[in-house]
Amino acid sequence: MENEGIRYDRTTAARILAEVAGADLLSGSAPTVTSASVTYRVEELRPEPGGLLTTGQRRYLESFMRPCRPDQVVSGTHRITWRDSRGIANSGHIGPGPLGPVLPIAAREAVIAVGDEIAAADPVTARSDALDEDALDVLADTTTDQEPAEIFRVGAEAAGRALVQHGMLAGQVGIEDPVELAEAMRDSGLYGTVASTWFWELQASTYRRGMIPAKLERAGGRLRYTADTVALLAEMKRRTIADAHQVMHRAREEGLGVRAAIQRYHVELDQISRQYALLPAGERPVCLGQRAHQVDGQRVQPLAAVAEALTGAFASAVRSVKIAELPESATRDVRFAAGEQEFGVPDMTCRHCRVTITAVFDAQAAELIEVDLHGKRVRARFTDAGQRDRVFTDLRDCGYTVAEG
Repeated sequence: MENEGIRYDRTTAARILAEVAGADLLSGSAPTVTSASVTYRVEELRPEPGGLLTTGQRRYLESFMRPCRPDQVVSGTHRITWRDSRGIANSGHIGPGPLGPVLPIAAREAVIAVGDEIAAADPVTARSDALDEDALDVLADTTTDQEPAEIFRVGAEAAGRALVQHGMLAGQVGIEDPVELAEAMRDSGLYGTVASTWFWELQASTYRRGMIPAKLERAGGRLRYTADTVALLAEMKRRTIADAHQVMHRAREEGLGVRAAIQRYHVELDQISRQYALLPAGERPVCLGQRAHQVDGQRVQPLAAVAEALTGAFASAVRSVKIAELPESATRDVRFAAGEQEFGVPDMTCRHCRVTITAVFDAQAAELIEVDLHGKRVRARFTDAGQRDRVFTDLRDCGYTVAEG
C-alpha cells in the first residue's frame, strides 16, 4: 500500500515536540491552584449480578481489551460528577481505596492550572509558530492532535487521568494520602510507564468507564506494576497493533490507498488507533512525549516536565480546594424541549473524542452544531425526545458521561 505522500514518522515527530518544548517547558515553580469550593454528586456503580464489572465495563472489555479477564480489572465503586472552578461539567470514579472524591476533583484543577501554564508559555508558542511545512505535515500525519501546545495539554490530561485511575490501586500499596500517591507515581516513573506501556485509547476509554487493568506493588520504595500486569498490557497492545494492521491489509486487498483506507475504516481505526495502523511491522511504539532528546545541549523529555508540573499543581489543589457532597434532593429535573440544546460531555479530551461523538450523531441523523473540547460542551439540535435519548444512550455506551442542564 503506497503512503501517498503521508509523512508518518514517529521519530521525527518526537524530536519536533522536544524542540518546541525546549528545556523551559514548565521549568518554573509548579503552577498554583487558587482556593475554590466544589460540590459534587455521587452515584454507586452497580456490577452485573454475580459479576465484577458493570454491563458497560464488561462489554468494553470483551470488545477492546482482549485477552484481559474481568478478574484482572479493578473497578471504581462510585461515579462522581461536579463542576470545576471554570464551571465545566466533569465526571470521575472513586474507590476502592481510601482516597475519595478529592482525588479526581483536585486532579482536574491541576490539569487546568498546567494547561493555563502551557498556553501562557510564550517561548513554546514562538517555537511552535516557527515550524516549517515539513514539520507540520509530520505532526498532522503522525499525531491525533497536531498543535504542539495542544499535544502538551492533552498530555497533562492523560497524566491527570493516570493519577485518578491509579488511585483505585492505592490501597494495594498502603497509600492513604492523595499527594503521596502523586509524588510516588512521579518518583517511580509511572506516568512514563503508562504512556509507553498502554495504548492511549485504552487509557482514555477505561478511565471514562472507571476501570483499570492493572495491579501495583512496591519494590525498593518505588511503585511498579506486577509482572502479570506488565505481561497483560503488553499483550493487549500487541493485539491492538495487529488489529490495526489487519484493517490496513484488508484495505490493501480492496485496492485502497492509505488515505482512502483511513477514510473508509475510520471508525475501526479510531477505536484501535490510526497511528498503529501505519506503524511499521515489528516496531514497538513509544509515546512521543516520553522520548528524550538533546536540545541545545540539554536533555528534554516533554512528558516528564508535564508530570512534574502536574504533581506540584495537584498538591496545591489538594490544599486549596474545598469539596462538599450535594444532597440527593438537589438533583435537577431536566425536561426535553425541541430545537437547539447544549449539554456537557465531561470526559472529552482530544480530537479522537470529537470524531467519536460526531459518529454517534451521524448514526442517529441528529444535527451536531459544535463540539467544544476545552469547555467540554456539545451544541446540537434534536427533532424529538426519542432522538435525543438515543444519542445520549450511544454516548454513554461509548464511555462518555452526559451532563444535562
